[in-house]
Amino acid sequence: MNTKIRNFGPCKIESPAAYEYYTGDESKVVFKTVFETEESWKEYIGEGAEFFEQAGPRKKVYFDPKEVTAGIVTCGGLCPGINDVIRGIVMELNYRYGVKRILGFPYGYQGLVKKFDHKPIELNPENVAHIGRDGGTILASSRGNQSASDMVDRLSLYGVKMLFCIGGDGTLRGAKEIVKEIDRRGEEISVIGVPKTIDNDINYVQKTFGFSTAFSKAMEAVECAHVEAKGAPNGIGVVKLMGRHSGFIAVNAALASQNVNYCLIPEVDFDLHGKGSFLDVLRNRILTRKHAVIIVAEGAGQKFFGKTEERDASGNLKLGDIGVYLKNSIQDFFKSEKIEVNVKYIDPSYIIRSIPANPEDSIFCGFLAQNAVHAAMAGKTDLVIGMWNNVFTHLPIDIAIQERKVLQPTKSTLWRTLLASTGQPARMVVE
Repeated sequence: MNTKIRNFGPCKIESPAAYEYYTGDESKVVFKTVFETEESWKEYIGEGAEFFEQAGPRKKVYFDPKEVTAGIVTCGGLCPGINDVIRGIVMELNYRYGVKRILGFPYGYQGLVKKFDHKPIELNPENVAHIGRDGGTILASSRGNQSASDMVDRLSLYGVKMLFCIGGDGTLRGAKEIVKEIDRRGEEISVIGVPKTIDNDINYVQKTFGFSTAFSKAMEAVECAHVEAKGAPNGIGVVKLMGRHSGFIAVNAALASQNVNYCLIPEVDFDLHGKGSFLDVLRNRILTRKHAVIIVAEGAGQKFFGKTEERDASGNLKLGDIGVYLKNSIQDFFKSEKIEVNVKYIDPSYIIRSIPANPEDSIFCGFLAQNAVHAAMAGKTDLVIGMWNNVFTHLPIDIAIQERKVLQPTKSTLWRTLLASTGQPARMVVE
């Protein structure tokens, strides 16, 4: 795994940030953290251990702050904390580095394409001071691919020297195309990604902003489903949560609630019919306990819809609605079993993603923003600000978009804890 970070050249300008402590490029974060024996640790180090470059302010910078125009773009779906990141970038650039021209390009990558005629917004400490109180993004967002050539034309027109791309997997892929076009032209524009996704599914990034707020808010829907389930004979509460490929929101909401009986995620297969299947197990619970609470991630159970090649504006395969499908399947099954049930279905998706960040996420967003600015000022490019082993890192975009991070049921302490909390069988697949 090549984790080397690109630099435009040596940093020769004394940093105006005036920090008491600086991070050097030689400071590394080891990739592997658990070693079962001392010999395995020595072997790992001896063979050339894999490291990430540590993020943080550098003593010398590459760009002269007086000559810098910075750009910010927010892409993809909404997520708690975007405004906090915008604010953090603006405050760090302005107060610590003395950068006075900061442009926010509206409506995602559309804002970098001339034909859409979205005028950039001048950002400063005054007009971003309180934006963290609001959900969404003051720059708005959009989905879909744009021409890298057109986007770099726009950046060059405004003299942008560093571009901060706030978004998830699709946004980072777009950022990579921008990097390639900049390289083709031989220009020096630093492109830095800030990982935004409530699904927490960015490769080799321990945590993405918005995730903590998302599953905390999701808990409210889960608790409502529990109240509904307990409030009626044979009550069943079904909650669909986000998670196209990864079940992190669903699992964390279930663990935090402690009232969830079944959690269905994309990484763990299940059947609906037959001995030992989900509905068979659910029937036994209803007959004995008289109620049940179910969380299902949006990407779970897609095998029930057959294969499709239809894609959304971001290039993602369109998913079947597993929440509605599961609700209907439960009702039909118990009707065939002549057992009366009361099914309540809750889908809080847009509520979860459009709220302001909670305090934990808000603080986290500030760290990400500051480290993004430090990287850009040091002339680094083609990277994502990540976190590994609770240390902020520089991660090449190529590695971040190589594949999606998913929960590993056979190795995951998180999944093992989930099984203990819910009491659900490890497998609900008919042999």
